[in-house]
Amino acid sequence: MKELISEKLFDNIRFHTVREERFKTFRLSAAFYVPLSADTVSKYALLTRILLRTCEKYPDFTALSKKLSALYGATLSADVFKAGDRLGLLFSVSGLDDRYALNSESVSKELSQLLCEIIFRPKLKDGVFDLSELALAKRELVDMIDSEFNDKRIYALQRATAVMCAGEPFAAPRLGAKDDVDTISAEELYTAWQKLISSARVEIFYVGESAPDQAKETFRNIFSEVKRENPALSNTVVRKVGEVKIVFEEMELSQSKMILGFRTDCAEPDDDVTAFRLMTAVLGGTAHSKLFNNVREKLSLCYYCAARYNRTKGILTVDSGVETDNIDKAKDAILKEIEDMKNGIITDFEIESAKMSVINSFNEMNDSAIAIEGWYLSQVFDQSMLTAEALSEKINAVTKDEIISAAKKLSLDTVYALKGVAKEDEV
Repeated sequence: MKELISEKLFDNIRFHTVREERFKTFRLSAAFYVPLSADTVSKYALLTRILLRTCEKYPDFTALSKKLSALYGATLSADVFKAGDRLGLLFSVSGLDDRYALNSESVSKELSQLLCEIIFRPKLKDGVFDLSELALAKRELVDMIDSEFNDKRIYALQRATAVMCAGEPFAAPRLGAKDDVDTISAEELYTAWQKLISSARVEIFYVGESAPDQAKETFRNIFSEVKRENPALSNTVVRKVGEVKIVFEEMELSQSKMILGFRTDCAEPDDDVTAFRLMTAVLGGTAHSKLFNNVREKLSLCYYCAARYNRTKGILTVDSGVETDNIDKAKDAILKEIEDMKNGIITDFEIESAKMSVINSFNEMNDSAIAIEGWYLSQVFDQSMLTAEALSEKINAVTKDEIISAAKKLSLDTVYALKGVAKEDEV
């Protein structure tokens, strides 16, 4: 993986470049980071929908689509994600690399200007967002929220996070609440947009072979026109557990979902984060993991059972799909695997298989521009941004004793189960 070259454009605005000749396309993205809050998350999520539809220069979706088609079928996208107690709004464009364009056309210049038009020059009416566009954006966001609700694995993870992190900003779902979306006015959304532009921390990424100079200059020029204030970003890591929270909810489902949430007392920039990443893989991150082989395969207690480590918040979750009658059995079996790890019951094969699997997943990050961008984007708040090869070396250096030490730090914080019940007409 090619190393990242970073340059400060202004305070709290950085431009990152990865020169990669293997792809015929390039990708340019701007990530805006704001404080994560239940009060504002729906507004910011709605911004990603409405800004993507139109802008002042291209005032309807048809005009915008024609512009993208004229630029060799370029694509425009937006997303919203959580980075600890921060919310990230990502606006991206992908298009043909300049070296393949006809007549020495600079596609990167055109698309960087278009991306800035989308973000900084929205379509307004009477000084606020157009009501017709707002209604369409709301419908799109509500559909996205409904989609995540209908995916019960995602929904259960959201509910478990809300229970585990109650009182923390991280408890808020990334798309906000459906009821909140309906109440957002055009004026409120415009105020949120102004706040985003003036106070967000901004990380801009360019992945491609051609020089990023045109894109860099475009962003430098447009930000020079913006009066900026320092972003108030913070992240809290809860390291100790009080009373274990146990919450069971019921829903008409054919398969129950159970999530165990653990505090790890380990988060960026702690030294043992790498050991925790590997420990998570040994526990439940690969097809050779303890949870997969023992709880799922040997005991047949889960349809799926996987462990995830959030190194920003210092949280480890184990989520599983189970029969309702097996919830307690699955919980006990999962906890037994963790206890075994704390007691050093880990084979060399499990460790080597986990290392190989984790490193292979790192190597896959080289396969596309969006994957490379995502790799570095995930490290924005880390002490340093490492290549896949550099992090692979750190993974390979983790010892069995370090894995055991990491496992010993796990403290059960939350037990959440979404219990499936039969429909009334099936009883």
